[in-house]
Amino acid sequence: MNKKVIVAGHICIDITPEIKGKPAGSIQDLFSPGSLINVGAADIHTGGLVANTGLAMKFLGADVSLLGKVGNDFFGDMVESILRSHDAAEGLIRKEGESTSYSVVLAIPGVDRIFLHDSGANDTFTADDIPADRLKEAALFHFGYPTSMKKMYENDGKEFVRVMKSAADSGAATSLDLTALEPDSEPGRVDWKLLLSKVLPFTDIFVPSVGEICFMLDRDMYESISRRAGTRDFTEVLSLEENIIPLAEKCISMGAKIVLIKCGVSGLYYRVADEDRLGRISPRIGIDAKKWAGKSGFVNSFKPDKILSGTGAGDTCAAAFLVSILNGYPPEKCAQYAAATGACAVTTYDALSGLKTFLQLDEKFENGWQQNNILLGR
Repeated sequence: MNKKVIVAGHICIDITPEIKGKPAGSIQDLFSPGSLINVGAADIHTGGLVANTGLAMKFLGADVSLLGKVGNDFFGDMVESILRSHDAAEGLIRKEGESTSYSVVLAIPGVDRIFLHDSGANDTFTADDIPADRLKEAALFHFGYPTSMKKMYENDGKEFVRVMKSAADSGAATSLDLTALEPDSEPGRVDWKLLLSKVLPFTDIFVPSVGEICFMLDRDMYESISRRAGTRDFTEVLSLEENIIPLAEKCISMGAKIVLIKCGVSGLYYRVADEDRLGRISPRIGIDAKKWAGKSGFVNSFKPDKILSGTGAGDTCAAAFLVSILNGYPPEKCAQYAAATGACAVTTYDALSGLKTFLQLDEKFENGWQQNNILLGR
């Protein structure tokens, strides 16, 4: 495959202490004021979409340039060192006077992950940080986590639009991913439905998680599902017909050409626009519009060998989907590889160590790799 890819956006250092013991019923079962919690060694690795998706795409065979901003500090040295070990540090921006973003990831057995996060230099990333000459050579520009980058969501998304429009105007195909929001946070109070209405017309491939896109496009639906889920995971009570398909259709109507909605433990849903719309995607990416147009389907998740942490699983899932598209696979196969890669990612604390090549995944498929069969719509 000789198609150049740029992966840009949010990058950070993830620090994940190993929390041992039997699964907890709730966060309160483990943490209480004044308590001492013995943990294992900390897993320290790059995080954020640029590292997770970009390095996963590189592992899967894509010609990828990573583009993110960090500070000229100790954490920035760590990010650069890790990216250099993957021969992927060329596009890293080091900025004097700014701090490198970091997350402390609490991966507690039996409880969904909790992130303590500082967005750092990601907040000052703008379209001016993206080299125009690289865009002109790229088949695909993938951008991620505008929800954790202040310049992207302030001023009604003016800079966010600049980023996606400049990539589209350069002749590259474009793709976009998001990350979760806290309702009471600064980005959580932004009108994301308005921002996406401005950005999705410049977005060819959109790969959000269902909770993120539901929160942004239909707050009433989000709150209803959250109430129904109670202490269970949001994705466990979803209805394909009532929740997932309408959200995908909304994304298509707002301008996206290919939508992949990541539904956690349930699986993935993909939806493709009609041939006329699909034909507007840059020919550099090589999609056969006749084979893709109008396709949709749900792929059940695969059963992982073990589960240590879901950190980066959605990012690597998106990476597999995008590389599959670049390889010329049909939509059903692209979604299958995406679901399988997500299942591999959860077997380690970082996003990359558990990944397998497409050939290795094919072998697991041939050996009867079991899929979850979660009934949607109850």
